Amino acid sequence: MAAAVASSRFVKEVLPPPLNSSSEPPALFDGTTRLYISYTCPFAQRTWIVRNFKGLQEKIKLVGIDLQNRPDWYKEKVYPGNKVPSLEHDNEVKGESLDLIKFIDETFEGPKLLPDDPAKRQFAEELFSYSDNFNMLNFKSLPSPGDVGDEVVAAYDKIEEALSKFDDGPFFLGQFSLVDIAYAPFIERFQYSLAELKNYDVTKGRPKLALWIEELNKIDAYTCTRQDPKELLAGTKKRLGIA
Repeated sequence: MAAAVASSRFVKEVLPPPLNSSSEPPALFDGTTRLYISYTCPFAQRTWIVRNFKGLQEKIKLVGIDLQNRPDWYKEKVYPGNKVPSLEHDNEVKGESLDLIKFIDETFEGPKLLPDDPAKRQFAEELFSYSDNFNMLNFKSLPSPGDVGDEVVAAYDKIEEALSKFDDGPFFLGQFSLVDIAYAPFIERFQYSLAELKNYDVTKGRPKLALWIEELNKIDAYTCTRQDPKELLAGTKKRLGIA
């Protein structure tokens, strides 16, 4: 039901060009809520998906930041951490993607992305806590020589097991939630990168994960945030020093 509601609220938008070192800042702290992101950053993509799913395109203005040529004013006047994402709201700026997706879900109108069920909420927190470790294992495996290591295999087995916990839908908590949004941008990238660099199919022998990816790709609020996987892989290889 929530997915159907969100689909009806979804608005396709023209993305503003990223701001760089020669760009003037927007009219900061003028009452406009702004989400500062990079269109290629998986951490920022999390917040972008939540914004879209909740139908907040008119309430939260996207501001793209060129991470390779950042404007000085972003660090000096907006977010001292000089990272994305950040959210300018009510004359304050907040950061950290997992904190922000929870804040946006709790603060703004639209379909709620965490269930009331205490067991599901507890499992959600466990999966949020695991996400950094999951991402680190994958990132470390990409430049390493040889095949995918046992730790990465175990990590995807853990994801498969997590997707089997609730049987009321194909997502981590049954229905689409913040947990899926936390993992989606990263699994999207790792699935392609591991296939290209390690000849490893993350879905092989993992039917729950395969179904999760299939169902995820039916959600407009997510698919409109996806970037060209070849370009993302090229950026990943450059950052990791992979030839």
